[in-house]
Amino acid sequence: MDVETTQTMAKQIAEVARDGVSVAVVVGGGNIWRGKLHEEHGMDRATADYMGMLATVINALALQDSLENMGVPSRVQTAIAMHQIAEPYIRRRAIRHLEKGRVVIFAAGTGNPYFTTDTTAALRAVEVDAQAILKATKVDGIYSADPLKEPAATRFEELNYLEVLQRGLEVMDNTALTLCMDNNLPIIVFDMAVLGNIRRVVWGEPIGTFVGKSTRENQPELLKT
Repeated sequence: MDVETTQTMAKQIAEVARDGVSVAVVVGGGNIWRGKLHEEHGMDRATADYMGMLATVINALALQDSLENMGVPSRVQTAIAMHQIAEPYIRRRAIRHLEKGRVVIFAAGTGNPYFTTDTTAALRAVEVDAQAILKATKVDGIYSADPLKEPAATRFEELNYLEVLQRGLEVMDNTALTLCMDNNLPIIVFDMAVLGNIRRVVWGEPIGTFVGKSTRENQPELLKT
């Protein structure tokens, strides 16, 4: 785990939380455990997935600690019960924390194997009535091909859900994308490494790639104090 990376993420989240924005975070565990690699060597898929869920809890606790060191109250909720270190995921409790200005960090995925972190993000976003999913990645949006492998790849500014599905673009897995489409939940894909990008997205600056049923301009302001 890279301490500087954790603190940088916490700083960006703290900025928008102090602006009065309700922030919920779904964390992954790929820096600690990548189950797919072990599945390829014969590990049981469910076992690998459960280990990945536990890795997300470690990251969630690290993020919580960084946020609270910055004076931002936060709560970790896990889909797998572990009462000594975190709250169990309870939808109404999560919403109440958000109403009180706390950052809520969702860990341990959905609590079930065979579901991705993307699906967790879509599910939790719908459950807490989020206005958008901000998907922080290592690239500045969605491209026609992997920009690290194809220098000629072009970046999309806007896409609708069906275009993403038809083009086979790797934005989210199909389960997560379909859930967003069914609930008209916009997705904004952007580069997390650029300081201040979370705040720029929340305040409506046209960075990254916007995925939704309508255009970015026709969406309501993301920021709600």
